[in-house]
Amino acid sequence: MLRIHFTVDDFTRVRFAPRPSPVPELHAALTMLAAPHEELLFGRWRGRLSRALPAASWPLADLVPGGVAPYFLDVLGGTREEGFALIRASGPDFVRSELERVYAGGGRVPSWVRALHGGDAGAWRTLDRAQAAAYETVLAPVWPLVQDLHRAEFTRHALTVAEQGLGAALTAAAPGSRLREGVWEWPGEEPVLPGGPGGRDVRLDGRGLVLLPTFHWRGGPLVQDLPGRPVVLAYPAGRGLPLAPDGDGTRDEALAGVLGRTRAELLQALDEARTTTGLARRLGVSNATASAHAQALRAAGLITTTRTGRSVHHARTPLGVLLTAP
Repeated sequence: MLRIHFTVDDFTRVRFAPRPSPVPELHAALTMLAAPHEELLFGRWRGRLSRALPAASWPLADLVPGGVAPYFLDVLGGTREEGFALIRASGPDFVRSELERVYAGGGRVPSWVRALHGGDAGAWRTLDRAQAAAYETVLAPVWPLVQDLHRAEFTRHALTVAEQGLGAALTAAAPGSRLREGVWEWPGEEPVLPGGPGGRDVRLDGRGLVLLPTFHWRGGPLVQDLPGRPVVLAYPAGRGLPLAPDGDGTRDEALAGVLGRTRAELLQALDEARTTTGLARRLGVSNATASAHAQALRAAGLITTTRTGRSVHHARTPLGVLLTAP
């Protein structure tokens, strides 16, 4: 569980990021790219992007040798260039200490990382090119969609604050969370926090909090907690599907691209509960094929299966309903 501790002053310093920030969104996407879970929904997306990422982007992997990135990458900025300028402005002592921290477990240190540790301008250019290459492949094609989604989330947050107050807006950002006695408690997955898995308490101490929705990451909250800066909490938003560029076809086609056409058609066919035989007839496949696809969708949490006597009935879960909503 993540616990965020507010002072009285912190409640006056909570703000919602007015626009999406490319650098943390890119890092969230790359983190999701390396994550092993939700394979049914994200497997094809991971495979496509992994094949598309150019060699120029590969040095980014050298900065997370143990799956933990150096904290000097934790910046905002309205454009990728602004974000990289903030990274480049990190103090040399901070950069060195963070590189030493992520490589503290040993292992070979790439030559360009050694050069970055020494402040080499060429190494900084390598990092800039790597971020630019990854951005152009992963984020640029879907950035207009990210902007639209962020505006919708910003509007939802603003209306909730106006109608119900800040506490309601905070808990709405994280269903199942609660705010009591100045502590915002997030249940569920472990947060990604400075200090590793044991760091579950974040104390704002008057620095304030910035809420930043991310539309790629599907795990626990991503927390930027650096001395002297407001804490930034990136929380998963969106509809749960990999983002597809505008013009990539209809929503049904996008769903088919993620699940496969037969599974997408099966999910769409469950506008009401149906038996395996009913699904097989609706899709024009064998009972065994319908059952196998239903089993995969059930494992992904998209449908439920109940048995009544000798009949098996399938129905969408709330997540399945959300994914098929027009």
